[in-house]
Amino acid sequence: MSESDFLPASSTSAKARKAAKTKSAKRAHSSLLPTQPSASTSKAALANEDAVMDDMGFERLPLDHRTKAEKDKAKKAAKFTAEEANAAMDEDNAGDDDDEDSIMIDPSTLSLPVPVTRTPISSITGADALSFPAVSHQVNAGLTQRRKVAIPPHRMTPLKRDWIKIYGPLVEECGLQVRMNVQRRWVEMKTSKHTPSPSSLTRASDFLGAYALGFSAEDAIALLRLEELYVESFEIKDVKTLHGDHLSRAIGRIAGHEGKTRFVIENASRTRIVLADTKIHILGTFGNIKIARDAICALILGSPPGKVYAGLRIVASRGRERF
Repeated sequence: MSESDFLPASSTSAKARKAAKTKSAKRAHSSLLPTQPSASTSKAALANEDAVMDDMGFERLPLDHRTKAEKDKAKKAAKFTAEEANAAMDEDNAGDDDDEDSIMIDPSTLSLPVPVTRTPISSITGADALSFPAVSHQVNAGLTQRRKVAIPPHRMTPLKRDWIKIYGPLVEECGLQVRMNVQRRWVEMKTSKHTPSPSSLTRASDFLGAYALGFSAEDAIALLRLEELYVESFEIKDVKTLHGDHLSRAIGRIAGHEGKTRFVIENASRTRIVLADTKIHILGTFGNIKIARDAICALILGSPPGKVYAGLRIVASRGRERF
């Protein structure tokens, strides 16, 4: 809002206010540029301007000021140019067809490729030189394999006590070179020329790993002598989240009074079970591990031991009938 829109404080009468408004309107009209049409411009003024232009000799020319003869001449020239362009295009297309015909190859002059026939090795002269003997561990005697198995601190004392039971099978049955690194707490193994099978090193590491988890040497040695034996580990929180006394009661239900429940599960499923705080390790075949795992999960979820015993009894009777 400009200053002219405000009235002076002394303008109290209607006459003074009217005079102030008239003065502000004149100022606004004078601020327009000369080239800008004002609101007072009318049709009469525009008509007068046209009349003045006629008196001075000015004439409004059309956009196309050519005569009729000039227009007809331009049309004929454009038509002739279009006909020439079409004729030139037809000549080019005819030349392209001739070029394509000259490029085409006669299929009768082509010869099909001869299929390659493979000669069997047995029919080649001197084929006996290409027959290789079966690969055995003696061939790779120079490539020794090494394996290290870490022993947790709480299993160091049992390992020292059962060292003869562990060292004997690894050397005599697997033909490995074994030593105990007491400072770093791991058992080092290496293959030798007396190793009967390449898988002996893997079985030996599984045997030591099971012993490190808490299985006895007599139970873990089955991994060296039997096929399809595995170790499965899980925690109680994987089945159900328990804390405090609820977790302690779940561990107690799995172990039972003086380990009775654990022994029942082991005998019925033909597995071996280790309870290490909240971790559970099961040693056995795939099917037997599933039976023991289902029974332990039922105890963790709160099933009474009597119900679990009944289910294990049915499983054990089915196993006896099968065998």
